[in-house]
This record gives sequence, C-alpha cells and structure tokens, in this order.
Amino acid sequence: MNAANSAPALSTAPLLIIAAIAIAALLVLIMRFKVHAFVALILVSLLTAFAAGIAPEKVVPTLLEGFGTTLGSVALLVGLGAMLGRLVEMSGGAQSLADDLIRLFGEKRAPLALGVASLIFGFPIFFDAGLVVMLPIIFSVAKRLGGGLLRYGIPAAGAFSVMHVFVAPHPGPVAATELLKGDIGLVTLLGLLIAIPTWYVTSYLFGLWIGRRIAVKVPEILTGGKQVERVENPPKSSTVIWLLLLPLVIIFVNTGLDFLGAAGVVDRKAQWFLIARGLGQTPVALLVAVLVGSYVLGVRRGRPGVEIESLLNSSLGPICAIVLITGAGGMFGGVLRASGIGNALSHTLDNMGLHIFIAGYLIAAALRIAQGSATVALITAASLVQPAVEAAGYVGVDRAAIILALASGSVIASHVNDSGFWLVGRFYEMDLKTTLKTWTVLETLISVMGFALSGLIFVLF
Repeated sequence: MNAANSAPALSTAPLLIIAAIAIAALLVLIMRFKVHAFVALILVSLLTAFAAGIAPEKVVPTLLEGFGTTLGSVALLVGLGAMLGRLVEMSGGAQSLADDLIRLFGEKRAPLALGVASLIFGFPIFFDAGLVVMLPIIFSVAKRLGGGLLRYGIPAAGAFSVMHVFVAPHPGPVAATELLKGDIGLVTLLGLLIAIPTWYVTSYLFGLWIGRRIAVKVPEILTGGKQVERVENPPKSSTVIWLLLLPLVIIFVNTGLDFLGAAGVVDRKAQWFLIARGLGQTPVALLVAVLVGSYVLGVRRGRPGVEIESLLNSSLGPICAIVLITGAGGMFGGVLRASGIGNALSHTLDNMGLHIFIAGYLIAAALRIAQGSATVALITAASLVQPAVEAAGYVGVDRAAIILALASGSVIASHVNDSGFWLVGRFYEMDLKTTLKTWTVLETLISVMGFALSGLIFVLF
C-alpha cells in the first residue's frame, strides 16, 4: 500500500488538534528558537506522523514520499531556472531588459510592467517555473530603481498565482472542470475575467502598499556573489525576451497538446503525441533554454566553455537551501494529507448544511489550510461537491462560477505546509514572519476577492 494512502483511524477532533499544535510548534521553533526551517520541518513532520497514528513502519516512507514528490518537481525547475537566471544576469541581459522596460513604461509603472509580463508568461507556465524565469528581471529592475524588492516582486508573484489557480490549462482548474463536467472554454473565459481584476487589486495595488511598509533588500541569490553593476555592450533586450519565451513556448505547446488530447481532437495514444508531450515537459523546456542561453549569451559573445561551466556551477550553491526547505515543506504537507486531517475538515464542513457555493469554497479552503497544495485542494473539493452540484442541476455559467469559487478557496492562506510559501520566502530572502505578512496575506486576498467575483457571476448570470 502507498504510504500516503494509509490514513489512521482517529476522529475529527483529535486530528484537528494535532494539526493546530503541529503548525504552532513549527512557527515557535522557527520564529522563537531560531531553529533552521529545514530541521524544524523534518522534526515537526516526524512528530506529527506519530501523533496522528500513522503506522510506525510507514512514518519514514510517508516523510520520504512527501519530500521526494515535491523535490522531484522543484529541484530541476529551480536548478535549471537558477542557471538560466545566472546567464541572463551576468551577461547583462537582465540589465538591458530592465532598462528597456523602464524606458517604455517609465520608472513609476515598472511594477505594472513586470506584473503584466508575468500575467502573460503565467498563462501557459506553472507558478514555480514562471517565477524562476522572471526572477533575474525582477531583481534587476528592483536594484536599478530602488524602493525595495516587494514593490516589484509581489505584483509579479501574484500574477503567476492568479493565473495558476483560475485559468486553464493549469492542472487545478482543468481537473475541477472535468470532474464537475463544466465547459472548459467558459471556465477559462470567466477565470480570466476574475484573475485580471483580482491581480490588479490584490497583487499590484497591495504590492505597492506593502512595499512602502516592509523593506526587503534585493537578494544576490541568483548570482552566487555580488551582483554585476553594469555590463558594457550587453545583449539586446529582444534577445533576452526570446530566450525567456523559448521555454514558455515549449511548455505552451505541450499544454496545448494535452488540452487537445483531453478534448478528443488528437489521438493521445499516437506515438508522435507521446514523444511531443515528453519533450515538452517543463524541465526539458528549461534545459533547452539553458543550452541555448549558454551559446547565445556565452559562446557567441566570446566566453570560453570553462568560464560558462564555472558560471553555471556558481548558480547552484545559493539555491540548495531553497530546494531542501521547499522539499521539507512538501514533506509536512504530505504528512497532513496522509493523516486524514484534510478529509476530516472537509467532511465536517460538508455536513453543515450550507449552500453548495459557500460550502464548496469553505471545503477547498479547509483542504488548502490543512495540507498546503492548492491543486490538491481544488481537485479534492471538486470531487467532494460533485454529487451535490449534479443534484442541484447547475449548468453553464452557474457551474463555471462554482468551479471558480472552489479555485478561490484552494489558494487561501498559504503557510508553512505549502511548498510555494517556502519557495517565495527563500527566493525573496524573507524571514518567516515577513513571509506570513506578505505572501500569506497576498494569497488570502486573492482567495477572498476571487470568491466575491465568482459570487457576483453566480448571482447575476
């Protein structure tokens, strides 16, 4: 039996108490006693697994599964993304693109420019991969203009988040639409109508506001050392744009093929389809970008191979802690899933007799808070409310609005059991308290406004 599926037989109340104590203990260890986040996450995950009644022989397999699953998806993306960022930054490409963005939009609108670019990039690409690709540009603009990192980093990160949670072809909304038998075109259209104003208020305006109140310095994490001041004769910004678009185009084609396959337009078992899907995966797309970037920004500009190798190697050291802490965050979330805490919360809410629109949002929110993953929360919530939605006879816009309400709930209150929480916090070099005050608040604002807008659609149309 899979370790993560071996849920213990504790009742709801003890499970909820265990979850609350575990999260509180983690916060106290990191914030009060300054225990390293990686060590604290492992310790609390281990103790939580035993306390929740997971069979002793399955405790370590459960920890390793949660850690390995998260690490497998994050390590390649972060490692290759850091290499690409190092090439772009050290060649002067980030400087060149930042200068052109400032020239085009003006210094005051630089956060808006970064956010709009991230919205466009975030349409086909997943949150973590998109953020990694954009980081060198965000850091370069922030360093060039000053005013702290959050003014520029929050609008960009929020853009990737709203696109990931509300808009197909991202896995959460696609899977929820399939489970609830909604119209994927209608969900995508309404998702965009919700995502864009939600981003503007909760990410762009909030980013400007919080950036004035919390000072976060521009990290040096992509450079392996002190950032380059100015590079003479940097590559054209158009070269950098095409290089950044390269993995996004590959990923977009890949997700487009998957969408067409799910719709029955193409044969999903055809050999060409399987090969194309394999070559279009995100790690492969980033690998292609690193190889092309090594030539375009390195070899073609006169850098010897040994210098490029050293450059890429220096990019990996600073991100090791990010990768390990993110994996440990996935471990903690995996333990909470295996413990049955998320299911206990969702069934409790399901039995409260609320309207399906409100109950669905609360179930998705409870699952998100309990186990961390927005995608898991959305898909699980959709499966739980499916019978009620079918029985109520909701169709068309009403059904699409319910799906988007579930999506809103699935993004709320990102905290210590969410690998994305650690990814953003560590890349932006924020301590735990600052990450809670910025990223957690941002995700909660996205959730609340997304739910309000989906509610308006449900009521008015």
